[in-house]
Amino acid sequence: MIVLRHVIGDELRRRRQDQGRTLRDVSAAAAVSLGYLSEVERGQKEASSELLAAICDALEVPLSDVLSSVSTHIAEAETVPVSTLMV
Repeated sequence: MIVLRHVIGDELRRRRQDQGRTLRDVSAAAAVSLGYLSEVERGQKEASSELLAAICDALEVPLSDVLSSVSTHIAEAETVPVSTLMV
């Protein structure tokens, strides 16, 4: 089963790491605690729309780009036959 918070967290982490930025840097820029941002990236916490927008602003990426990438990832995962995932 696809869990949206995991896909969003993976995307945010990938974008942060691609920029060579630390959790501390992004958490300060987004005005969110480092621990909470870490939990969002690990898919342990569900980010509110306001928090997601703040993180995207801190990363200087449009929210629509992040959501589009998340949507593409989910669509690709949905096309994989279940029997393939269980191997």
